Amino acid sequence: MNKFKEMQVFCRIVELGTFSAVAREKGVSAMMISKHIKQLESDLGVTLINRQTRKLQITEIGNNYYRQCKKILEELDSLECSISQLSSNVKGILRINAPIDFGGLYMVPVIAEYQKIHPEVEVLMILDNAEVDLSAGGVDISIVVTDILDEGVVARKIAQTSLCTYAAPKYIKVQGEPLKVHDLLQHKCLHYLGTPHGRAWIFEEAGKRVEISPKWIFASNNGRALCEAAALGMGVVRAPALSVKSYVKSGELVEILANYRVNDISIYATYLQRNYYPAKMSSFLDFLVAYFAE
Repeated sequence: MNKFKEMQVFCRIVELGTFSAVAREKGVSAMMISKHIKQLESDLGVTLINRQTRKLQITEIGNNYYRQCKKILEELDSLECSISQLSSNVKGILRINAPIDFGGLYMVPVIAEYQKIHPEVEVLMILDNAEVDLSAGGVDISIVVTDILDEGVVARKIAQTSLCTYAAPKYIKVQGEPLKVHDLLQHKCLHYLGTPHGRAWIFEEAGKRVEISPKWIFASNNGRALCEAAALGMGVVRAPALSVKSYVKSGELVEILANYRVNDISIYATYLQRNYYPAKMSSFLDFLVAYFAE
C-alpha cells in the first residue's frame, strides 16, 4: 500500500475520531481503512491506535507520529500547490461550507459563473449553520456571516449586510407596530436558532447596546422558513437585509424599529493560513470577492 495514503488515513482517524467517519469521507469501507492502519503499524513495528476500548485511543507513540506525519503531509501539500501554480490548468475538487440560507440563495449563482471560466473545478458545497473546524481538513473555504472572527483563520470580506427587524403589513394591522425595542416583549416573535447571542436579540439605542429576550412562538435554523412565517403574519422576525430583500421588494414584509439597528454584520470567506494555495482555491477566492463587489 502507498505509505503517504496510510499516513493520510492515520491523520484523519486522529482528527475525526473513528474509522467509519474516515471511511465515509473517503468513500471506502471501514475494513479498507483498518487495513491501511494495520499495514502502517506492521511497517513501523509499533501500536499507533489502541482498539481494545469502546472508544479509539491514540497511543503516546501514535500522538508523536501524528505530529510528524501532519508536518510532512502539510509540506507535501505546499510543494504540490506551488508546482500547480506553474500550470495554467485550474482543476480539482474545491470543498466549501456555507450557512444554509446564504449558501442556497447566493453561492450557487457564484459557483455557476465560476465554473464557466474553470470547468475542470468540481465544487462540493456543504450547507450547515454549525461552526466549522477548518483545521480538521475537510473544508477548503468556509463562508461565515458574523461580527466576531475566530483566531487562527485568514478571512476575506466578501459582503456586508444590515441586521434588521421585519413584520408583515397584515401582522402590524392586527397586532400594531412595535415602536420601541421593549415593545417586542408584548409581540409574537420568530427566532433564528444558533446565533452567537443565543436567545437574545441585540439592538442599539443612542450608541448603547440594548438586549432583550422576547418570547418566540416559532423558531428555526432556516432563515427562509422564518421569512415565510413572517410574510404569513405569524410574527416579527430579525434577519439580514440581504436575505429579506425579495420580501421587502414584493411588499410582503416591511422594516420596523429601523432606528435601533446594530452595526452591519460582515460576510467572510475564511480559510487556514498556508504557504501556498491551490490554484482552484486562490482563483475561487478572487472570483468570489469580485463577484460580490459588482
